[in-house]
Amino acid sequence: MKNSKINITTIIILFSMLFIFNACKDEETPLPPNEEELITTVSLAFENLTSGAIDTFIFRDADGPGGNAPTQFDTIQLDAATTYHLTTTLLNESVSPSEDITVEVQDEGVDHQFFYTVDGGLDLIIEYDDTDANGNPIGIHNIVTTGVGGAGAFTVILKHQPGIKDGNITTGDTDVEVDFETKVN
Repeated sequence: MKNSKINITTIIILFSMLFIFNACKDEETPLPPNEEELITTVSLAFENLTSGAIDTFIFRDADGPGGNAPTQFDTIQLDAATTYHLTTTLLNESVSPSEDITVEVQDEGVDHQFFYTVDGGLDLIIEYDDTDANGNPIGIHNIVTTGVGGAGAFTVILKHQPGIKDGNITTGDTDVEVDFETKVN
């Protein structure tokens, strides 16, 4: 009977210690949320790969999304049957000096990807010309080839896909999205 009493006491003590140990276990510390940067300016520089001429088209909204209307919203004008090197730059011009957000996108390339879409009567082919540390496209540098003349929308979308980058435009949060009116002549 004494052995049975000791065994029950031992079991109660062990369960108590197990309960106390689990109750005192540290909670997992959540990762800090990614601080979103204010993007006020999207700049698209198209370098004609034949002539070397560079044309830059800008979307500028000094106070960011909402609020006042953009202060600059260029129409992209490209030549038909031409190949361009496209460099996309993002800025926060609400601070002085302005902050180049593109550097952060490049540094965190495994978590970001630009997507470019066209609609309307645009005959454009867009190919990525850069990769992140995992060999996946980022989209800061691209090759754009125009076909016949036409007009439509050229949309620039930057997706934030921390740990989930999969090349899918629907994955992750949208950091910026701008539809440029575009004409190819």
